[in-house]
Amino acid sequence: MSDRAAPFYCPYCGDEDLRPNEQGHGAWECAACNRAFQLKFLGLLARGLRQTDAGGDEI
Repeated sequence: MSDRAAPFYCPYCGDEDLRPNEQGHGAWECAACNRAFQLKFLGLLARGLRQTDAGGDEI
């Protein structure tokens, strides 16, 4: 697993011109819309997956 997972696009404008921001881990800036944002992994959900009657997976 890598130290930093890069986002594929800006959550505000959808552009792909992203660069790491100086504010630290998970901080990114978008050159297209001039916004800075931070991503953070919160953890795994405890409930997991359940099988439905239709045979598909339900979260």
